[in-house]
Amino acid sequence: MKIYHLSTCSTCQRILKQMPDLARFELQDIKTEPITAAQLDAMRKMAGSYEALFSRRAIKFRSMGLDKKTLAETDYHDLILSEYTFLKRPVIMIGEKIFVGNSKNVVQAAVAVAS
Repeated sequence: MKIYHLSTCSTCQRILKQMPDLARFELQDIKTEPITAAQLDAMRKMAGSYEALFSRRAIKFRSMGLDKKTLAETDYHDLILSEYTFLKRPVIMIGEKIFVGNSKNVVQAAVAVAS
């Protein structure tokens, strides 16, 4: 069981507090310990695509002009590896299940599976 998060993100911190028995999880702060290509590939296998893991809310998404481009899966892969803010956070992996992002439904589902 693993959670990829950003320690400076108040939303991630709030979600971590909701997780039952957080000590069971391996936590990885993606700013201080960047995700590897192998970790990203494992997430993609569970999520179905790199696009599902990509955050369009990242400030750099617009500042880099990415909102005006059509991105391919390889683009999503490369962008996530090059800039931690492009990973939709948090990513919670429990067994064979993955929960990506901070929407209420996603968080509730992760908490239910972790209970």
